Parts: sequence; C-alpha cells; structure tokens
Amino acid sequence: MAKKRTKSKSQPTTSKKKFSLKPSKQNKIIFGSLLIVLSIALFFSFMSYYFTWQEDQSMLTEFANRNAEASNLLNKFGAAVSHFFMYKGFGLASFAFPFLLAITGLYLFLGLDGKGLIGKWVWGLTGIIWVSVALGFFAADLPLLGGLIGYEVNDFLQDYAGKIGVFLILVFVLMVILVRLFNFTPEGFANFFRSQKAKIKSDFNDTDEQIVAVNEAEDDDESSIELKMDDKVQEKIDTYTHKKDIPPLVNEAGLDVNLPEEEESDIDLTVEETKEEEESDVKAARLVKDFGEFNPKLELGNYKFPQLDLLDAHGASGGITINQEELEENKNRIVSTLKNYKIGIAQIKATIGPTVTLYEIVPEAGIRISKIKNLEDDIALSLAALGIRIIAPIPGKGTVGIEVPNKNATVVSMRSVIASNKFQKAEMELPIAFGKTISNETFVVDLAKMPHLLMAGATGQGKSVGLNAVITSLLYKKHPAEVKFIFVDPKKVELTLYNKIERHFLAKLPDSDEAIITDTTKVINTLNSLCIEMDNRYELLKVAMVRNIKEYNAKFKARKLNPNDGHKFLPYIVLVIDEFADLIMTAGKEVETPIARLAQLARAIGIHLIIATQRPSVNVITGIIKANFPARIAFRVTSKIDSRTILDAQGADQLIGRGDMLYTQGNDMTRLQCAFVDTPEVGKIVDYIGSQRAYPEAHLLPEYIGEDSGTSIDYDISERDSMFREAAEVIVTAQQGSASLIQRKLKLGYNRAGRIIDQLEAAGIVGPFEGSKARQVLIPDIYSLEQHLENETK
Repeated sequence: MAKKRTKSKSQPTTSKKKFSLKPSKQNKIIFGSLLIVLSIALFFSFMSYYFTWQEDQSMLTEFANRNAEASNLLNKFGAAVSHFFMYKGFGLASFAFPFLLAITGLYLFLGLDGKGLIGKWVWGLTGIIWVSVALGFFAADLPLLGGLIGYEVNDFLQDYAGKIGVFLILVFVLMVILVRLFNFTPEGFANFFRSQKAKIKSDFNDTDEQIVAVNEAEDDDESSIELKMDDKVQEKIDTYTHKKDIPPLVNEAGLDVNLPEEEESDIDLTVEETKEEEESDVKAARLVKDFGEFNPKLELGNYKFPQLDLLDAHGASGGITINQEELEENKNRIVSTLKNYKIGIAQIKATIGPTVTLYEIVPEAGIRISKIKNLEDDIALSLAALGIRIIAPIPGKGTVGIEVPNKNATVVSMRSVIASNKFQKAEMELPIAFGKTISNETFVVDLAKMPHLLMAGATGQGKSVGLNAVITSLLYKKHPAEVKFIFVDPKKVELTLYNKIERHFLAKLPDSDEAIITDTTKVINTLNSLCIEMDNRYELLKVAMVRNIKEYNAKFKARKLNPNDGHKFLPYIVLVIDEFADLIMTAGKEVETPIARLAQLARAIGIHLIIATQRPSVNVITGIIKANFPARIAFRVTSKIDSRTILDAQGADQLIGRGDMLYTQGNDMTRLQCAFVDTPEVGKIVDYIGSQRAYPEAHLLPEYIGEDSGTSIDYDISERDSMFREAAEVIVTAQQGSASLIQRKLKLGYNRAGRIIDQLEAAGIVGPFEGSKARQVLIPDIYSLEQHLENETK
C-alpha cells in the first residue's frame, strides 16, 4: 500500500511543463517574417497613396463592400491604412514606420540581441513627431505633408507660443537629436570643414602640377616631331637630287608625277590654310578691338524708348481693395451650399485677384472630387455671380479651387505691368506683359519661346486690347533695329494707328504702298514672301554654322561674319493677323499652307506669328494650325465647343469678359486679367515714336511673284493661271460655270477662282456673267476642250 501511494504522488510531478514569456526561436522567425512583410506592405501602400488618394477618397466609407475596389497598390487595405497614417497621422514622416518595423523584424528573424532596439524606436518616434510638426509649420497649406497630427500640434503650439516660439522649439529639439543621436559638437563641425578645405586645396595643387607636367611633355614631343620631319624631308630631297637616272613616275592617264614636288606642295598648302584661318581670327579680334562690336542700333543711335507717362494709370495706383464683408459672405455661402449636399470642408483660403477671387478648399476625408465639380451651377446660383469656375483639383496642390468674380473689379492698367520689376528686368528676347494673375502678380512671357500665339474670343471680350498689349510691350522693350512687325488687318480699322511707325518698326513688300495689309491678295503674297525670307535666313545660318538667330546675331556683332558675303544683322519679325477667319473664308488653302509652313519652321530664324480670331470654329482653327500653336489665349466665348476648339478644354465659356482670359502653353491653364491699354494711349505712343528720326523706308521683304499674274480678262496664253487647264476640265465636266465650283474642286481662294473664271471667259470656254445664274459652258465635252486649247496654241 505504501508503494502505491508513493507511485501515485510521483506521477503529477513528472507531467508538469515550465511556462515562459520568452518566445522560442521558431516563433521569433515567424513573428520577424510577419513584421518584414508588413513593413513592405506599408511602404508600397504609402508610396501609392500619394498618387491615388484622390481616387480612393470614396472607398474609405465602403471598406466592407466586397465589390468596391481602390486604386491603391494594396487595394482597400492599402487605402485605409495609408489614409490613417498619412492623412490622420504624421504625413510624410510615417514612412519611418515601415523602416522601424523592418529593423525589428530583422532582429527577431536573425535572433540578434534586442538591447538597442528600444532606443531605435524611441528616437525613431521622436524624429517622426519632429518631422511631422516641422512640415506642419513650414507647409501648412499642404496637409498631406505633415498629416493631421503635425497640423494640429503646430496649430496648438502657435496658439500659445506664436510662430517664432514654435520655430525656436523645433530648432531646440533638432539640436537635442543631433547631439544625443549623432554626437554633434561645435568642435567636430569646425574640424570637418577644416579637413574639407585642406582636401580641396591639395586637389587643386595636384591638378596644377599635372597640367605643368603635361604641357612640358607636349612641348618636348612637338620639338622632337619637328626635328624628325625636317630630317625625313631633307633625306628625300637628297635622294631625288642625286639619282638623276631614275625615270619619273607615270600614272594611268600618262601624266608625269613628281613625288618630291607633290609632297612639298602639300606641306605648303597646309601651312597657307592655317595662316588664313589664323589671320581671319586675328582680323576679327583686331576689328572688335579697334571699333568694338557691331552695333545694329547705331543708325538710330538717338532713338528714345516710349516714356511711362504716355500710359494712363486708370485708377489702379492704389492696388486691390480688399472687401472683407464680401469675402466672408462668399465663404459662408460656399460652405453652406456644399453642406446642403453633405460635403464638409476642413479648410478654406482666399486669394484675391484684380477681377476674380480664388477660394481654395480642402474637403473632408471621403468626399468625391467629382461631386464638388458637378455643383458648379448650384454654387453660381447661391453666390448670384457670373463666371464661376471650379478647378478640381488645383494642379500641384491638394485643394479644390472655386473662382468667384469680384463685385467691384479692379482695372489692370498697361502702365502698372510695364512699370513692374518683372517686366523691366526681364531677360527675354521678346518679352510680353499680358496682365496680372489671380494672385496679383505681373505675368510676363517670352514670345521667342512660345514660339507662336493663337488668340480667340467673342466680339467685345478684349481680343483687340490683348493685341495692343502685346504690341505695346514690344514697343516699350525693343529698339527698331531689333524687331519688325507685319500687320494684317482685314477689318481695316483695328491696326491703322501703327501706320505712323512704318519707317521705324514695320516691314512690307517692295511694291506695296501701305505697310498695314488689308487686301487678301497682298496677304497671300506677304506670307509667301515671308517663306522666302525664312529660307534665305536658314541659308545664312547654314553658312555661318549656327543653329538659331540668337547665335547668328551674336557672331555677326563679334564681326566674325563678312557683310560682303551677304551676311547682315537679322531683326525678329512678328506677324500679327487680326481676323484670321476672314482670310480663311476668302483665301482658304492659299493662306493656311504658308502659315502652317512658317509655324513649323520659322522659330529658329526669328519669325513669330500672332493670330487672332473671333470665330474659334474648327473650320477656322484647323488641326494644322492648332498643332503648331502651343501657346493659346482664350477670352470669353459663347459655348463649351468653342472653348474646346481653342484650349482643348472647357473654361473659356465661364469667363466674365472685359479682358478676363485663360492662357496655356501646352500644360496648365492660367487665368489672367489682361492689361488695359486704350486707343488714345496707343496713339500717344506711336506719335512719340513717329516724331523721332526714322529709317529711309520700311523694312523690305523679299519680292514674291505669284503663280497667277494675269488680269481679269487676259488674252495672253502665257500669263494664264497655272491651274487654268484643271479648272477648264472641271467646268466642262460639270457643265456649270461658277467660281464656287472651282473653289471646292481645286481648293482655291475666292479671288483666284474668280480670276480663272474671267480667263475662261476670255478663252471662249464659258459665257459672260449673267447675274445670279451660273455662266453658260460653251464647250460640250473634254474632247472638244482639248481641240479648242490646241487650236489656241497654233
């Protein structure tokens, strides 16, 4: 019995196991792997969040919906976790969490001693908080950078310590981190700079010694080569001098070849060419030294640029007046309107411009951007304002923009933009001051870099004023020797003021009486003349071995190009067409083809086009024109279709007129208030310039002789239009004698088609004009036409 009791007591003691909080090696490997995988997932989620957060806003409320998908690389998990850490957490500083988790996972996976791990987490969290608060301080307008925690902590600290206090706190914490974590000391900092300075100094000394050694070696090599050349030449001369009995070499053509003379002549020729090159460089340098660089302004050396007093201030000297009541009222109406549609706003900010105020709003999390965009008409109704435009989102910012017109708009005078430092100090070839942006900054661009400009807008919306602003900018900045204008004015009233500066700034055809072109035929001849000028300039650039007009003129000023060889200083040429639609209607392909050629090729040689139209339809602004005019300005238009035709986007139909415009150069659109320059101001400017000494005549373009040079009724066969025969075949085949038929079939302008009809009448192919009726066709068929034309030539 005793033995049995002893046995029963000993059984439970052998079956007990020790319990320990320390994980086993297998569990460490598993848990470490989990942390590493989780860190990788967080890293890619965070990276993807900055590209997809706008699209995934709506998914945050539909996490449980299995059919919903997010754009984040890790789908809904990545979108939710990234939103928690990035938006509601620490912003960019949250990228430290994946690294801390990965380090912890590696410690566990590899079985390393974890004594230093706690310190890494402490300093890591300290750095995360510091970076978040710092980003919240320096980038308060971008909440995604510092996160909600950085923004709120920064806001809390500023309430008690102000901005300067928060800045000092950030500097102090940064100093603590540098000292404790990186062992920063002032002595170490100074020693580091001393060592770098000594290293740079030693590198420079070594380089100088190497250069001296290389130069000495090259001098030794050159002297030895010269000695060897002299010995070899002398040896050959001696050989051929003493051996008279050797017959001369004869080539395949039977001509004697004297080898020593050939070698001597080759050597002499090389020496002469080198001397010529050296002499030309020395000559150019000597000319520059004696006379200075060539000055293209010398002929009009006393020319005075227009004075600022010629422009009126238009009551804008006091700047923009801020109406606090209007701002608060608009803000409340925007917030209440969005609230009615269950759209919350986390933040709102106003930027006041001359005519428009931009309200930037940050919607609450989970709000669809498209939902705000669709409320454009509702917001316009609540604000009782015309021209509301919503930008969702604003490019480069994490905000939605609502542009609201001011009740009392401020006129932007041309005087204010011309007097601005941005325009006065602009280092541009052809600077243009268009006006002011929404943030009230002067907007200046370089026409030479555009390189061509397309302007469109409905009647009375500021298009002509915009053209005058462009021309005025160039007149205030450029000398008559540097730029020439060609004005095409089919309306005959918009650009006639500039006739007074014909001999200063205008260019025209040699046989033209007036520089302002109003006749369609002269427009065609001028455009083709510009194409000839373009080809001539490219030939000059080719001979001068340069790539653009800037390099060519610089070389010419340095007297490296000889005027006796046809070289000359090349001014920029700016072609301004006021009403392009009228030209397309009357001349068609005859205008579009040279304009397309100039737009494609003329940039490098300094010919730039500015085309304006009040009919922005697709048959006027064709695909060829749009493809070669990346810079475009849209004033207010009447429909969304016209806006898309000009800008390839909506927005121009929502402008308020009176100079309100959108500018794009192939990327983002910029809303501007065009500078206002009145007709009397332009008159005073051209009077001021016109009263000064001018060139003997306007700048002459190359002469162009058109393909058709006949009169209305021409009996001379040699002077008929080049398309005469094709037109005759079209008329006889259709048995209809009309100019419109020739226009459609041969794609000609109306004027040229009319002249061909007159020549067909003179040739006896069609009858005389019969009012509204089509002309009678006198030739019955193609065979008869061939016989008729053959009889004419006999």
